[in-house]
Amino acid sequence: MAGSLLRYRVLAYATGVWLLVLTAEMVAKYVFGVDNLPTWIAIVHGWVYFVYLILTLDLAVKVRWPAGRTVGTLLAGTVPFLSFFVEHWRTQQVKRDFGV
Repeated sequence: MAGSLLRYRVLAYATGVWLLVLTAEMVAKYVFGVDNLPTWIAIVHGWVYFVYLILTLDLAVKVRWPAGRTVGTLLAGTVPFLSFFVEHWRTQQVKRDFGV
């Protein structure tokens, strides 16, 4: 359980960081009209988010989260800054419920 929680936490932070980088890229591109931005930022965020989904599902199955909590946690990686808050809330809940 502790290993799954740690993997989830690492990927939640990584997803949050890459989502912020992607958001900054989109703002620079569409608001400020910057043309020569790297094209790989969205790809990296997509792969990091994909791994986040897998590891979040792994943790959700182990701690037996209800479907709503699982889906909410999975979607937290799509809203800037939200993954940081949800990671904190879920970590506290798992630590409290399972003594990890």
